Amino acid sequence: MALSDQEVLAGMKTGLLVKTGKPLEHWVQLVQASGIEKFSDQIALLKTHGVGHGHASFICQAAKGRFEADPGDMLEGQYNGKETLRPVYDAIAKYAATLGKDVMADPGKTAVSLRRNKKFANILPASKTRIDLGINLKGHPGTDRLVPEKPGAMCTHKVKLETEKDFDAEVKAWLKEAYGKA
Repeated sequence: MALSDQEVLAGMKTGLLVKTGKPLEHWVQLVQASGIEKFSDQIALLKTHGVGHGHASFICQAAKGRFEADPGDMLEGQYNGKETLRPVYDAIAKYAATLGKDVMADPGKTAVSLRRNKKFANILPASKTRIDLGINLKGHPGTDRLVPEKPGAMCTHKVKLETEKDFDAEVKAWLKEAYGKA
């Protein structure tokens, strides 16, 4: 059974305290006091203090107020000026929810992560006319349509979707396979 968002946050906070000996609030204050704005530079700063990448990302998100933000507001913000893409997002989210009761949609400032025990997809309104659907299919060679991403990317592959029709049976099959591997 998948953990709730609150359980995931509590686990990250506990893990951070155990690994570093300092609570999340200490690290958030450090990042905020640094004056560093760029996410990757904030992570680099935290790594100089012995914080691992996953916890560093968690701290940076917390420093930006990510966990206090309303998920609905974040989702609306993603599609502000990109309203024609909202039906494409809605179709993906609706389908993802049918994959299992453990599917969680986690809206961020720029994208929505779909996860189970781990992230299996990422929905990003990349432009005013296109959603990039990131899909984690490690080991899949890819196709002309299911394009492999660079190593280290948030997802292993990407599919470009411009309309609801683009979210067809082939894309749904890839999403279902990624869900099964998560």
